[in-house]
Formats: sequence, C-alpha cells, structure tokens
Amino acid sequence: MRKWNALPLALLLTAVLPGCGRGRPAPAGDWLIDPSPYKASIREADGGRAIVLDNGLVRRTLRLTPNCATIDFRSLTTGEAVVRAVRPEAILELDGRKYKVGGLEGQPDQGYLLPAWIATLATDPAAFRFASLETGETKARFPYVRKRWAPSLPWPPPGKSLVLHFAPPPSGPAGITVDVHYEIYDGLPLLAKWVTIANGGAGPVRLNTFISETLSVVESEVSVDNMDQWDRPNLVVESDYAFRGMSPKSANRTAFWVTDPTYTSQVNYELKTPCVLECRPPLGPDAEIAPGAAFTTFRTFELVPDSTDRERKGLSVRRMYRTLAPWATENPIFLHLTSVDPAVVRRAVDQCVEVGFEMIILSFGSGLDMEDASPANFTRMKELADYAHSKGIEIGGYSLLASRRIGPADDVINPKTGKPGGAIFGNSPCLGSRWGLDYFDRLRRFFEATGFDILEHDGSYPGDVCASTSHPGHRGLADSQWTQWAEITEFYRWCRARNIYLNVPDWYFLAGSNKTAVGYREVNWSLPRDRQIILGRQNLYDGTWEKAPSMGWTFVPLVQYQGGGAAATLEPLAEHLDAYKAHLVQDFGYGVQACYRGPRLYDTAATRALVAEWVGWYRKYRDILNSDVIHIRRPDGRDLDAVLHANPALREKGFLLVFNPTDAEIARPLAVPLYYTGLTDTARIREGEGPSRTVALDREYRAVIDVRVPANGFAWYVIE
Repeated sequence: MRKWNALPLALLLTAVLPGCGRGRPAPAGDWLIDPSPYKASIREADGGRAIVLDNGLVRRTLRLTPNCATIDFRSLTTGEAVVRAVRPEAILELDGRKYKVGGLEGQPDQGYLLPAWIATLATDPAAFRFASLETGETKARFPYVRKRWAPSLPWPPPGKSLVLHFAPPPSGPAGITVDVHYEIYDGLPLLAKWVTIANGGAGPVRLNTFISETLSVVESEVSVDNMDQWDRPNLVVESDYAFRGMSPKSANRTAFWVTDPTYTSQVNYELKTPCVLECRPPLGPDAEIAPGAAFTTFRTFELVPDSTDRERKGLSVRRMYRTLAPWATENPIFLHLTSVDPAVVRRAVDQCVEVGFEMIILSFGSGLDMEDASPANFTRMKELADYAHSKGIEIGGYSLLASRRIGPADDVINPKTGKPGGAIFGNSPCLGSRWGLDYFDRLRRFFEATGFDILEHDGSYPGDVCASTSHPGHRGLADSQWTQWAEITEFYRWCRARNIYLNVPDWYFLAGSNKTAVGYREVNWSLPRDRQIILGRQNLYDGTWEKAPSMGWTFVPLVQYQGGGAAATLEPLAEHLDAYKAHLVQDFGYGVQACYRGPRLYDTAATRALVAEWVGWYRKYRDILNSDVIHIRRPDGRDLDAVLHANPALREKGFLLVFNPTDAEIARPLAVPLYYTGLTDTARIREGEGPSRTVALDREYRAVIDVRVPANGFAWYVIE
C-alpha cells in the first residue's frame, strides 16, 4: 500500500478552507472562474486508519478499521457537512441474501457524528470486510478523441482514483470479492463512485439488486409534521444509468431519497424525513455472474454545490457535464435535409459550403433507411457521403428506435397483460429481442459501409421493461431493463469511439451522446412565425440553466413541420427574410444550433447573403457564444430580454445580447452582471463592431450600459 503523510482524524473532520457561507466566494478564489488551484489528491490519515479524497473544494474521508466506511463528506468552500452518520459503502443482494459492503456499527446518535465516537465503532461480522486499497489516476470510461469544433478539454478528466478491495465474510458467498471505486476530479466539487463484483468461485452467483451508494445525508428541511413535498439536500446526484428525459432531473432513475427509521432523534414525529440517499436501479439487474466473470454497476456522480443560487448551481452542473462528457461541447452547424434525392443532397452540400454550415442530417421523412442492408442502399448512401466529404461537409441521418411496432415476437411485453402495448411510448421493440439485437448490428454495418458521420436516434431506449421469457437478450422481467440499457449504451460507446455524432432526444450524455433537445413543444413550430420567435427565445432562455449551449438543439421550420401551413413556415425563404434573420440571430446568439429543416438553405442571392452573414458572425465569436449563459431577463414579449455569455479564460470575456420584441424603440440603462467574466474593477465594452469604452464595475461586479434597441430588433455588445 502506498504511504502518505498522516494527518490527525480530528483535523480532517473539522478543518476547512475559509468559507463564504452560502453566498458567492471572492473572485480570486472562485473555482467557477479559475479552477486551476484545486487539484485532486488522495492521502492517508490518522496513522493509516483513514484515507482522504480531497481537491480543496470537496473532501471525503473513509475509515479503514475495523472496516471501511465514509465518516466525513463535506464542502470545503462552505464548511457544510454532507453526511451525519455512517452507512455501508454498498449493499448487495446475492442469491436472495443481502450483504453490507463495509460499514461501521454502534454510532450513538444518527443526527451527528463526533470524532470521539469513531474509535468505538465496530464492524458487522456478516459484512464484506475491507482488505486493501489501490490509488492511481482517473481512467477514460471509453475512447474519445475530439473531431469537430469544441473547446480543448482533457479526456479523461484529470484527477485521482481509489479502489477499495473487500473480501467476503466467513458466512458469505465463497469466492466473491467486491471492489468499491472512487474518482475525484481536479477543479470542481465532484466525485464518482461505482462497484465491481467478481466471482472467483466454482458456480454462478445471481446479483438480484444492489445499492452502490448510500449516505445518511444532513436533512435540508425539518418538520415535526409530515410534508407532501420535502426540500431535498443541496446535492446533485447523477448517473450514466439515465433515460426517458431531456433534463438531468427528468432522466434520473437511480437517486432515491428514503426515510431513516434509525434516526430516532430527528424532528419529524413519525421519523419520515427523506434523508437517506440510495443509488440503485429501479429494477434488477438480476444479473448472473458466471465463474471467472465480474459485474460492474452504473457510475454515480456526486456534485456538492457551494450555493443554492439557481445560476451558480446551474453553472456547476454545466461544468460537471463538460468535464464528464467533453464530446457534448462539439457544436456543429447543421441542416436537417428532407430528401435523399442525390441532386437535392448535392445542392444542399454546395449550399452548406457557400454559407458556412458544417453538417447535413438526412431528416425523418427524407427517405433514408439505415436498416436497409442491401448493397444498392449502401452504394447509394456512400456516394452521397463521399461527395459531402469531398467538400468538407459531414453527413448522417435519422433512425427511429422506440415508439413503433415490430410484432408480437419482438415488441416489449407488458407484465400486467402478458401482451404488447402499454409501453412508455405505447408500442416499442424490446432491445433484447431478436429484432432488437439485429437492429444494432444493421446500424453498425450501415455506418461501416457508408462512412456516415451522424446518427440522429429518435425514440432512444426510454426504460421500458419486458416480461418476455423468450427474447435472447434477457431472461425475463427482472433483468429486462438493465440488459436493454446495456445494449444501447454499448452501441453509443461504439459510435463515440468512431466519432459518430449522436443527436439523441434523451439524457444519454454520460453514455456518449453529443446533444439533446434544448426543450420545446413540437407543435409550437406550427404556430405563426411571429409567435415562434418569442416562444423559441423562451425555450433558449429556459433550456440553458442546466445545459451548456452546445448540449441542446432547437428548431427552425423552413418547410411545414406538423401543420400551420404557409403562416408557420419560412419557405419561400426570400419572402420571409425578417423571420429567417430573427431565428438565425437568436439561435446563434445563444450558441444553440437549430435543426434547419427543409430542402435548402437559400433560394436567392439575398437569402444566401443573409445566412452567410450570420453564420460568419457566429463563427467569428464562436468561442464566447459557446460559453456559459448568464440569465438576465426572460423573454415575455412585453419588454427587453437579455442574456450574457461569460468566459474568464477568453480575451472576449463577455457577450451581451439584448432583444426588443415590442413595436417601439427602447433606450435605457441596463445593469449587466459581470462576476462570471472574472472582471473585477473595469470592463472594456463595445456595441457591435464599434469602438470600446471603459466602464467601472460596482461592488456587485455589475456594469451599467446605456442600451438602445430598435423595435422588433436586437443589440449586441462585446466585453473585454
């Protein structure tokens, strides 16, 4: 075991960096402005009886004797503890029997943990016992090399790793060993945890279910009475076992907040405060681990925000996803082409080159069929790809997976009826059916044969369970969700290793997806053009609290989408240049790419000049326009609305956009929050390409700018 300088346990439990409460820290020490000082480390403490993961922002301390357990977990910027009591490192159900992995018993009170109590805690003789540990560097979850425009981010995320090895108890399953893995990352208050169960025995073992992380968390809200809705602790818990959602909250399937009946000193009279975090699958996995094989759980990522402020917490979540999924910062400009006719595709490629677009996605309804494995289809699509590539344009297409019928033998079987139907999207194929397994093989062959660069995967696996006992990819209901998730995420990792861009309307970022929808109601694109503009800008404003600009797509109906006729579409483009410009400016201005759906990007020289002008504007300021959005005022159609892009690492540290949706010019002073630009005293600000002037910042790091925005127009300002 590697040795470190030992630190006393009492110091590790109490000492923190100078805190700033729940407010905003000073700019000079703010990790969201300059993360470079905060390096991950793992060190021994208390004479070898503890191990500490620390990066100056978050710290987790594990006692190693008489068994291993987390005894402290806290934010180092606020000094606040995350946990109040000791729990096992994991809980496994093997062949119908539950086992704790690590853990310590005998804490006198579950409401708080005193350093003096630590030495008195005992091990559960029926628990898996800590045996040894290893430390090292973080490792890539799967291969990734940046191909498209994106900020230069490292992969894997720099940091340190810890593996805790556990042996079975005397009464436990012979030959079964458990490894508990941790990673702590440089520059943000984030840890990862997962568990591996290895079978070194003579026979198979069934892993019925598991809890890979369980924490007795300090409650965020106390109440003597029971509550219909409790405030949750200020802890962001994500995992790569996520589906059926376009936001981290809606897609979260593993973080469960449960009550703690052992916490008898809590305020709630019936002991029903939801103050224990359990990270587990909602079903199964019911996995059989063969002799010589191992099973690895999903990964849980725990972000410890230093504030409850919505913007700051959102910035923390965005930083987390850029760190854990740097491919999500790739943000190509793409056309959603509605035809596979070779002449139409070639014209679209040429138009993309002329105006600066970078990618073509053959949209739904275009006639593309990636499941057609005929040589003729492969040849035809490869010719289109070769032409696009010869002009420097990437090309790919759309495939629908869920929300369609295949047949009784291959569809998801409803456990309540024993028949197809009743799935999340009505009818859907089971990914463990023969059709499902063949489907992914067909997609792989298509990409290998054609050289396509993009997959827009609609109706991705949403978490359907399947009661079939005849599908080759799963045994029955209990393992059906896990095996289907494993099938699709293995395919997405295959795509990621080949730099296939993944547009997926589901939260699969941690499994390799590049982008999901920014968040919009599809039928709104059938509304009149003027309503689409305001609603679209509201979508952009609301969709960038937890997503970086590159993580979401929006929509522009060049042709009719789901209805609305001529009043809802931009074609003929030359007749609606005002609406086309409005879409281009606000979408590029937010840094969010749109699905420009239609057969062409321009129809006249004037239209071509308009598109080229605003694509060129976006590409000139691409770095700052892809930086974090600071929300100033939400669009409501009645007054100015505004956002600021901020990035202290750039020369252009801020980019302000102000929109006027009214029929009259608006001129007034606007206070612009510049804290997250890293500027502290003064800023040089210019309107458009005009001259710069120096503006002093007030004590809240705000600059007051006199803005003048034309009726139904916009203004933009560069801040250096």
